[in-house]
Amino acid sequence: MTQPVPRISVPAALALGSAALGAAFASGLFLGRWFPPWRSRREKSLLPPEDSPLWQYLLSRSMREHPALRSLRLLTLEQPQGDSMMTREQAQLLANLARLIKARKALDLGTFTGYSALALALALPPAGCVVTCEVDAGPPELGRPLWRQAEEEHKIDLRLKPALETLDELLAAGEAGTFDVAVVDADKENYTAYYERCLQLLRPGGVLAVLGVLCQGEVLQPKPQDKAAQRVRNLNERILRDARVHISLLPLGDGLTLAFKI
Repeated sequence: MTQPVPRISVPAALALGSAALGAAFASGLFLGRWFPPWRSRREKSLLPPEDSPLWQYLLSRSMREHPALRSLRLLTLEQPQGDSMMTREQAQLLANLARLIKARKALDLGTFTGYSALALALALPPAGCVVTCEVDAGPPELGRPLWRQAEEEHKIDLRLKPALETLDELLAAGEAGTFDVAVVDADKENYTAYYERCLQLLRPGGVLAVLGVLCQGEVLQPKPQDKAAQRVRNLNERILRDARVHISLLPLGDGLTLAFKI
């Protein structure tokens, strides 16, 4: 008699997959300590250059960008520091993960024009909510008309104050363990504090995305005076050793760490 195939829940499947990827990365990190030349080259060899025909072909066949989201991305790129926002492939990956785990509540630290907030809002159900944090009121107002155009403005809860204040307020209000997704793309000085609070706010099986943590070698081998890079490197190593999460590190854009809360 044929044995039934065991069923694995979506969160369990995500955890298993991310654990395998995390193990692969950890092995690579170990080998890199013994073979420094390979370590310094490994990130550049994982993906083709962004301007290569191959990469452009892959993007043209894989991206499914909402018209309002595309307009917001192009608008953001025209702004000072606009190229610091997440890439469209990062946004699509996070949106797809949100759909996969049937997310209803998301955190977005570092609103800017709201590109990542809108990408998440589009992935959430009608009653979903994205709590997004920003200290500068100007950039979000540039994006607000496009939130409205996409008919997603009602899902985006903009908090104009330091993100740590918002996270502490959510914890004080009993919101721990109620969020499905958290995205950290804000000031590097507070990355470790953001990480710890977001882990408290996420439910088991929730996804934590930390951007800007694999910056083309500078984070792996920061200069002694580069305090921001050193902080990010320390956080990367902390996440790698954290028994509370399964992790995957992906070379998309300037680096993306995905941590799945156990």
